[in-house]
Amino acid sequence: MDNPNFSIEFFPPKTAEGADKLRVTRAKLSELNPKYFSVTFGAGGSTQRGTLDTVVEILAAGEQAAPHLSCVGGTRESIRAILAEFKSHNIKRIVALRGDLPSGYGAAGEFRYANELVEFIRQETGDWFHIEVAAYPEVHPQAKSPQDDLLAFERKIKAGANSAITQYFYNADAYFQFVEQTRKLGIDVPVVAGIMPITNYTQLMRFSDMCGAEIPRWVRLKLASFGDDSASIKAFGLDVVTGLCERLLQGGAPGLHFYSMNQAAATTALWQRLV
Repeated sequence: MDNPNFSIEFFPPKTAEGADKLRVTRAKLSELNPKYFSVTFGAGGSTQRGTLDTVVEILAAGEQAAPHLSCVGGTRESIRAILAEFKSHNIKRIVALRGDLPSGYGAAGEFRYANELVEFIRQETGDWFHIEVAAYPEVHPQAKSPQDDLLAFERKIKAGANSAITQYFYNADAYFQFVEQTRKLGIDVPVVAGIMPITNYTQLMRFSDMCGAEIPRWVRLKLASFGDDSASIKAFGLDVVTGLCERLLQGGAPGLHFYSMNQAAATTALWQRLV
């Protein structure tokens, strides 16, 4: 398996201490030689400056980096300005998302859906950017139906996206079925599997409830049985996610995108088992 198929996601730190910790984490994960690091973009663009600063710092260190760009709350003018700034730093890859409305936010802005953002990026910048979009093997929690969700994905690809990264999941069959369905629609872009290491049961349940990721019952019960035994949770989680990654790669997944949560240990442990 080739390391270039691996990528790692960070969120922008909000404090100087967080920035220092992320530098240490990034230095450790850089040793794994990922294809690129991505950096998330807060609801309504709330971390826009932090996202860019983090990406620029990664680029300055000689690594490849991709900022996320959410269209929620954005105007054509504001997105145009962000794209120009990205280009000025020679950023060549974007993860383009609709994003979530932050609490108290009134309107979605001029772009309602990610496909409209992708189309705008292409109109403004041509082929300058490699555009990644999101995919949902277990169906987006706000989708009316699985078919509606699949058609929404198709619109993003037709608008000009180059590839996709999935929401995390623990059921490989959901991923393979999703990819098969996209192929039947004539979509042939790479769909990289998003991977969430399991290190904390309470945190995992909270995240999964928010994003609609399904935790298999046997995994959930086993994790709950460990109580506060974090060492057992991490060891079991490592076994579960390693098995998932191995099945995905053997089944033809073009790559893995690790949601690092700005920590190095879990992603490194997974990586070392896979290479």
